[in-house]
Amino acid sequence: MKKPALPNATRFKGGDSEKITINLGPVDLGQIDLLVEEGFYSNRTDLIRTAIRNQLAVHGQVVQETITRRALVLGLQHFSKQDLEAVRAAHERLNVHVLGLASIAADVSPELALATIESVVVLGAFHASPAVKTALADRIR
Repeated sequence: MKKPALPNATRFKGGDSEKITINLGPVDLGQIDLLVEEGFYSNRTDLIRTAIRNQLAVHGQVVQETITRRALVLGLQHFSKQDLEAVRAAHERLNVHVLGLASIAADVSPELALATIESVVVLGAFHASPAVKTALADRIR
C-alpha cells in the first residue's frame, strides 16, 4: 500500500515542553542544590536539562540511526480533521510513528480516528482528545 500524503513534520519551538517527574535521593538532590548555590546552574531544572542534553548528545548517532531504521517522523506531526478525511477518502490507513509530538485535532471524532489510523507509536508525547485516545487505545504502542 502506498503511503498517503501526511502533514509536514516540524521541529519543536523552544518553549514547547512536557513536564516529567523524577525521584532523586537526598544526597543527589543536595549536590544539585550545592551547584545551584555556587552559581554553576540557575536552578535545579537547568542542571537536569543540561545533564539530559549531554546524555542525548553522547548517544546522538544511535538516536539518528534508529530514527532512520524505524522510519520515525522527528519533531511534530499534527493531524487535522481535513487530513484524516482525505486519508479516509483515499481508502487508506495511517501508521503514525513519531519521535517528538504527535497530535490529533480536537474536532476529530473517535469514529474518524478509528477509520483512518491503523497504529500509533510515539516516543515523546501524544496529544488527542480523551475520546480519541480511548478509541485508539488498542492501537497505541
